[in-house]
Amino acid sequence: MSSRSDLDGLVCVVAGGGNGLGRAAASELANHGASVVVNDLGCEVDGTGSDPSVAESVAEAIRDSGGTATAHHGDVSDFEYAERLIDDAVDRYGRLDFVCNFAGILRDGISYNLSEDDWRSVVETNLTGQFAPLRAAASHWREASEAAADGGNDDGEGGGDGNDGGGGSDDADDSDGGGGGFDRQRSYLAVSAGAARGSLGQANYAAAKAGVLGMVRSVSTELVRSNVRVNALVPNGYTRMTETVPEQHRPYTEAEMPAEKVAPLVAFLASDAAADITGCTLSAGGDRVGVYADPTVEAVGVEPDGWSLASLREHFRDDVAADVSLSRTESHL
Repeated sequence: MSSRSDLDGLVCVVAGGGNGLGRAAASELANHGASVVVNDLGCEVDGTGSDPSVAESVAEAIRDSGGTATAHHGDVSDFEYAERLIDDAVDRYGRLDFVCNFAGILRDGISYNLSEDDWRSVVETNLTGQFAPLRAAASHWREASEAAADGGNDDGEGGGDGNDGGGGSDDADDSDGGGGGFDRQRSYLAVSAGAARGSLGQANYAAAKAGVLGMVRSVSTELVRSNVRVNALVPNGYTRMTETVPEQHRPYTEAEMPAEKVAPLVAFLASDAAADITGCTLSAGGDRVGVYADPTVEAVGVEPDGWSLASLREHFRDDVAADVSLSRTESHL
């Protein structure tokens, strides 16, 4: 285990924490002293199946290394389950500081051959599966922030026993009344993907992941007064999803882009060092981290009397969009 100080006392939920990026994030958070609730449905990459041992194996590995972790088996796209996940984390450990959500599935297919079930399943898991736990955590944090501001328990809940292989949280009553009543900011990290910009054969996945970015920009504004940060992560690392691509077409190997290199940014965003970073889309992969720009207007044309078909035909390409590429399909291949 590394130095247990940066995240000591924090309680973190890692959804989709049973494999790949989620597993690496759960381990990293625990290595720095956080108590971790590892959620996973234990399904295949296409969303079929269910295996409780997937989450338990990660929690057990953390405990064997001297950390604190419990497993929580379930589907985060189910609103009732998502509420139970958040409630159980608070009941056990007495507070909730950070949620990161790596849950996701793939069912690729060209748009004109994509089945309704494959569309709905991917959007349900990758977009609804982000919103349901975000809604549950946001509701808890808003109520707890108000309770803390009124002089109640910092998380608006009783302290948990924390007996899961390591020390439980020890600062659940350290409210200093700042920023909505919390002793420290809370944080939700939704996981998107590079496919949000467009990806051949992944219209369902791309739509869901692009939706995550709009969700984050919206909810981050709603929760800023409650002292809650909401950000999106575009990770780049070798996972089970990478292995669905034929080997000769994979963009990198596991040695070149290990999932573990994404995890430090996750831990940073859980920490006090990330105070006031919110509404952002961040990237991590290999030796790089970065910040994405929000969508912005590249070119504007003004017609004082309003545009018509004739004036657009005359001026749009040569004047309004003269310096803008209007054929962009190659970037999505």
